[in-house]
Amino acid sequence: MAKRVLLAAPRGYCAGVDRAVITVEKALALYGAPVYVRKQIVHNKHVVATLEARGAIFVDETDEVPEGKTVVFSAHGVAPIVHEEAAARNLKTIDATCPLVTKVHNEVKRFATEDAEILLIGHHGHEEVEGTAGEAVGQVRVIDGIDGARNVIPTPGKKLVWLSQTTLSVDETLDAVAILKERFPEIQDPPSDDICYATQNRQEAIKAIAPQADLVLVVGSPNSSNSVRLVEVAKEYGTPQAFLLDYAAEAKDEWLEGVETVGVTSGASVPEILVNDLLAWLAQRGFGEVETVTAMEESLLFSLPPELRKDMKAAESK
Repeated sequence: MAKRVLLAAPRGYCAGVDRAVITVEKALALYGAPVYVRKQIVHNKHVVATLEARGAIFVDETDEVPEGKTVVFSAHGVAPIVHEEAAARNLKTIDATCPLVTKVHNEVKRFATEDAEILLIGHHGHEEVEGTAGEAVGQVRVIDGIDGARNVIPTPGKKLVWLSQTTLSVDETLDAVAILKERFPEIQDPPSDDICYATQNRQEAIKAIAPQADLVLVVGSPNSSNSVRLVEVAKEYGTPQAFLLDYAAEAKDEWLEGVETVGVTSGASVPEILVNDLLAWLAQRGFGEVETVTAMEESLLFSLPPELRKDMKAAESK
C-alpha cells in the first residue's frame, strides 16, 4: 500500500482565534507599537512569537501594563476583577474574549443570580476556567475530569447546574456529566452546549481518521487544551501512536518506522503555515499523497471587538 497522509478538515484556526489574532494586528496598526496583551492571545507559540516581532508585549497580569496604555484581553476571557484592575490603572481595554466563552460567562452570571451552585467541568488553572469561575466567586466549583465528578460534594440544599470549559474532549465531558447526573439527578443542564463548535468538529474529524492511521500528528502547543485533546482522542479512537508538536522540525524520523498512513490535524489556534511545513516534511519522506477527510464545513465568522471597530471607524473618517 502506498504511503499516504489523511488530512483532517476542519483543522486550525477557529472563528474565535481568528478574531483574537486579527484584533492584535489591527490594534498594532491603529495605535502603533507597543500594544500590551494580557496572557497569550491564543495558546500557540508561533502566533505569540510573530505578534511579539510586530510589537505586541505579552504580560501575565494587568499591573505589568504601564498606566494609560492599551491592553488586549486574550481569547480565553477574564474575570470581572481583571476589568476592575484595568480601570483602576486607566488602561484602554480591548476585549478579544471568544464570543463562545462569553456565552458561558453569561450562563454563570445568570445561574449565580438564582443562587445556584455551578459545577464547572474544566481544567484547574486554565485561563478560561479562571475567567469563567471569576464571574461568581464562591458559587463555582471546578470539576476536573472523571475523578472530579466522582468526588465533588456540593453544598446541601443548593440548586445544582453544570457548565463546561469550551475546549474539552466531548466524550470525556459527557462521561463526567453522566456521573454527575447519576449522583445528582436534579442537576440542571446548560441552556445550550458549552463545548465550542470548532473543538467538536476537529475531534469528529480525527475520530474518522484515527482508526485508519498508523500515526497521528497534531500541530499545536502543549498549553493548548483543544490541541492536547486531539492527541487523546486519536489514541482513544484507534491510532497506535499520536504526538503533539509545535513545528515540523520537532517531528522524528523514527515515528515513521513501519508506518503507511499518517493522520494530520491541528488545534484551533494553529496557523495553516505550520501544517503546510509538516506536510512538506512528510512529503520529503515519501508521504506525498494527501487525502482530505472532511467531518464538517465551517463558515462562522465573528466581528471584531466593538471598542476596536469604533476606533477604526473614527480613524477612517479623519
